[in-house]
Amino acid sequence: MAATAESDDAHKDALDTARKQLKARQFAEAMATAERVLSASPDHVDALYIAAVAARYAGDYDKAQACLLHLQQAAPEYGRAVQEQGHLARDRGESETALAHYRRAVRLNPALQASWMAQAKLLDDKGQAVEAGHARKQAERIAQLPRELVAVTNWIYEGKILKAEKLCRYFLQQNPHHIEAMRLLAEIGSRLGVLDDAEFLLESAVTFAPGDTRLRLDYIEVLRKRQKFAQARDEAEKLYRTNPENPLFMSHLAIESMQTGDYDRAFALFDAVLQKLPGDPATLTSKGHALKTMGQQDKAVASYRAAFTARPDHGDAFYALANLKTYRFTDDELAAMEVQLRRPDLAFMDRVHMSFALAKAYEDRHDYERSFHHYEEGNRLKRAQTRYDADDMSAELQKQIDICTPALFAQHEGAGDPAPDPIFILGLPRAGSTLLEQILASHSQIDGTMELPDILALAHRLRGRKAGASRYPEVLHDVTDEQFAQMGRAYIENTRIHRQGAPFFIDKMPNNFRHIGLIHLILPNAKIIDARRAPMDCCFSGFKQLFAEGQEFTYGLHEVGRYYADYVRLMDHWDAVLPGKVLRVQHEDVLDNLEGQTRRMLDFIGVSFEENCLDFHRTERAVRTASSEQVRRPINRSGVGAWKPYEPWLGPLRDALAS
Repeated sequence: MAATAESDDAHKDALDTARKQLKARQFAEAMATAERVLSASPDHVDALYIAAVAARYAGDYDKAQACLLHLQQAAPEYGRAVQEQGHLARDRGESETALAHYRRAVRLNPALQASWMAQAKLLDDKGQAVEAGHARKQAERIAQLPRELVAVTNWIYEGKILKAEKLCRYFLQQNPHHIEAMRLLAEIGSRLGVLDDAEFLLESAVTFAPGDTRLRLDYIEVLRKRQKFAQARDEAEKLYRTNPENPLFMSHLAIESMQTGDYDRAFALFDAVLQKLPGDPATLTSKGHALKTMGQQDKAVASYRAAFTARPDHGDAFYALANLKTYRFTDDELAAMEVQLRRPDLAFMDRVHMSFALAKAYEDRHDYERSFHHYEEGNRLKRAQTRYDADDMSAELQKQIDICTPALFAQHEGAGDPAPDPIFILGLPRAGSTLLEQILASHSQIDGTMELPDILALAHRLRGRKAGASRYPEVLHDVTDEQFAQMGRAYIENTRIHRQGAPFFIDKMPNNFRHIGLIHLILPNAKIIDARRAPMDCCFSGFKQLFAEGQEFTYGLHEVGRYYADYVRLMDHWDAVLPGKVLRVQHEDVLDNLEGQTRRMLDFIGVSFEENCLDFHRTERAVRTASSEQVRRPINRSGVGAWKPYEPWLGPLRDALAS
């Protein structure tokens, strides 16, 4: 849900009154109260929900449906709203539609007990006793949970993360070994990016309840997020051994095997899953991702196409094809996506994925107006989901400028770990960093790794344990030289698992540009390369890209332009306070003079020139970013000026970049 869900609610008293009116069965009065709120705030989520419930109880089904459709636009992943759609369909006698809504509701929020119970009744009526029993068991599990943890779960899935964290921490203080509370707090930590806390909680919980499958799956996921791939694979192996015939366990082990580079095992397991579940779209898509990572594009395409052939609304597979950047959709595939998008019941992420895929399909046909419409729609949906606030981000970056002063660096001159091993390539996504990494990783003395989370995780730890009350970067003035050295040593040790033995290695996390001061304090001899691209090309490319996570600023033209301007301002600050620390490499200069810019980077790092760096596209290595297929081709200028056909619709971006 949107960020406003957590903000102070100016309409709180009116909505409290409306809820009391609902309980008193004063449905017309409740609807009128909610509508007064909506007259001032038409997209107010709680008011739309109350109005829909009141209209349904009053028997005004058309009014209820209109409110729910509006609510779906304002908050596309609000589970209670989908549950209410189920209630409305049920009351209208549309049992199949109701069942579909209830199933989707519990995918969006598994704590919706009413949806589980309603499913059980509808499934009993259909004679599906086994499925009904499963739904009833889930409802009973929720009924047995402490009411505080039901509230925590609801708040997590309604986007009220900080509210959920506060209650969950309080509950755990009173019940220190409550397994579900530990799991929920770990989920909150994972969503907030505090992955070390999440890992510790899940590791402890698994020790207390080793037979809890859900805990073990959550633990594997957080280990993968922390890029502790070997440990995640070991945990997946343990789970797999408990039941080697379980397709879910096979699938998880396949994914973790892929992450550790054991592609033969991964493919064998994917194929074993497909023997048990022929045409399973999720497995076919995961297998396609593995094939793509290995550079086997034709086989990846076949796997993705098989996935949406098996399930025509499987948006993930359509977007995976678009994300190859080199695939061209057929007319039939384009038409099939248009049909799916017209479905009112299409799942949220399937709609997002197909919007971005259709945008790419129309772009390839030079139908830029339709293409932009779909890019804008996909981004609009994601903006409704995200909690990103441009003002908060500007303030966060300004803090780095205010706190990381020449005096701070002079105070700690010579601090940190002296290792020269890391090469940080940073900047904005879609700025050419993957190309620079591929060039440098083709050198015999340099290991390519991936976008490592270690610096971001360290910054999270320095913020303090209480979310919303950050002590970073101010805390840098309180850290001792020895502590900075310990942090640097820990970074070198924790990243060793990603290296293949070369003296230098690359950390390509773009957002590390926010933390150059911290990097310098813990690793004063690390090399830093700022991958920069012309602003309109860089920003519009980010707007066109659907990122898995961590780049919420790309979901709006104004937001991405403002972020680019803030980034340039912060990089100017680093240049001023740490002169010579950062080598700026302009993407367009690399395209114009590959050898000259390659020599410049190698000189900066301190290694001799090697011809292999110019033949980077021949280097065989796993590439997991959105540019994976582009860096397997020789240098080209296909992305330069790609924004120009869309110029009529890019006013908000130009305005944001005007500074």
